[in-house]
Amino acid sequence: MSIYALLLAAWCLAQVVVGIWISRRLRGSADFFVAGRNLSSSAIFATFLAANIGAGSTVAATGYAYEHGLAAWWWNGSAGLGTLVLAFWVGPRLWRAAQQHNLYTVGDYLAFRYNEGLRGLTAFFIWLGSFWILSGQLIGAAAVLHVVFGWPAWFGGLVATGTVTIYFAAGGLLASSWVHRVQIVVIVAGFLLAAVLAMSTAGGWEAIAAANDGQMNFLRGRTPNMGWPLLLLLGPSFFLSPGLVQRAFAARDVHHLRRGIAFSGLALMAFAALPVAIGMAAHAYLPPLDRAELALPEMLRHGVPAWVGAFALAAVFAAELSSADAVLFMLSTSGARDLYARYVRRSATDEQQLAAVRFIAVAAAVIGYVLIFVVGTVGGALQVFYSVMVVSLFVPILATLVLKSPSAPAAYASVVSGIVALFLVAWLTGGKGYGWASPVFVALLASVAAFGLASLGNAGRARGI
Repeated sequence: MSIYALLLAAWCLAQVVVGIWISRRLRGSADFFVAGRNLSSSAIFATFLAANIGAGSTVAATGYAYEHGLAAWWWNGSAGLGTLVLAFWVGPRLWRAAQQHNLYTVGDYLAFRYNEGLRGLTAFFIWLGSFWILSGQLIGAAAVLHVVFGWPAWFGGLVATGTVTIYFAAGGLLASSWVHRVQIVVIVAGFLLAAVLAMSTAGGWEAIAAANDGQMNFLRGRTPNMGWPLLLLLGPSFFLSPGLVQRAFAARDVHHLRRGIAFSGLALMAFAALPVAIGMAAHAYLPPLDRAELALPEMLRHGVPAWVGAFALAAVFAAELSSADAVLFMLSTSGARDLYARYVRRSATDEQQLAAVRFIAVAAAVIGYVLIFVVGTVGGALQVFYSVMVVSLFVPILATLVLKSPSAPAAYASVVSGIVALFLVAWLTGGKGYGWASPVFVALLASVAAFGLASLGNAGRARGI
């Protein structure tokens, strides 16, 4: 058995063992949902950074760098900038509300500020998008296992699905927070080593720049939506994501929240340079690839020493699993709290909610696995998720931060109008949008306009106009 296979097998087993061990410390649903609201800044840092570095941040980002060069930095860099907004503005305000009113999920917060109907509507759209991003993480993990073992996508995806489901369903956020502390060390160290040695193998920066001639524009890539326009899509995703906001609810206090999330955002912006370096080195060193998303695993297998490649592939696999458990966390807790406990069994006990969240985690993992055969690419899956989530949540949550009493009918109008506009523009333009104005940007404009008009109409009715 090769060094790649041995390291990945040991890594899978270690994560499962940690998850099961931590599950013995689980005292109730609060530990599963928000880790007992007792995570320190270092734990917040690790769990945020590990959750944010997944298939998109590694496999897709390297593939984008292979195709677009320097502009691919914005894929991860935009996420880091959005994380800073969460650290200093959105997170503290939502954390205080969650602490005061014992809120566990973003759905809890929306029900508190609006009503139960909006909780259900947004939960539906969050679910709709989340299954796609889960599938994207599993595709990335399966790609690593294909390179290492030669396994087909169906079997590699099955192994990845089983590993992450066991350790997450056993211990929830409490288990994930411990697994992430180890994962983040492996991820960052592995990618740093791989980036330095991949650039050396490709002949250094001058040779890489020459081979990537025409791809040295930092602001724009080969297509209108690659480069700084990604900030419009990805920035809001990382300060509105239910999975990340709920992780913020787990902070010990606002000080630990700010420090942990802010450092994770800065680290993510620095990390963004590593997949770019590897992707551009792959463009210079490897023969032409059939799929750009193969650039990362192929470069780690053929462009660096074997021991570095094995370590870095373990890092990639860890990144995919850490983000996959973040999505399972979002799906299962939202399903148990926002759907099961509100529409199926309102009188559910703590034990019943805990059983429900574990059952939903397993069911969601199965659906995410099945979607592997529908989605096809990591980048495509993530684009669907980020688009649906931003359009569903941006205006309703932003309104609660700037308005004292935002209108529930206006929030409904913003969500429905935004989603309709998103899919209509994507259909009419083949997903390209209008120049740099992506379907998400156009949908956000429609969502804001609908909220404003509905608020004015509601105010007029209140005055008897």
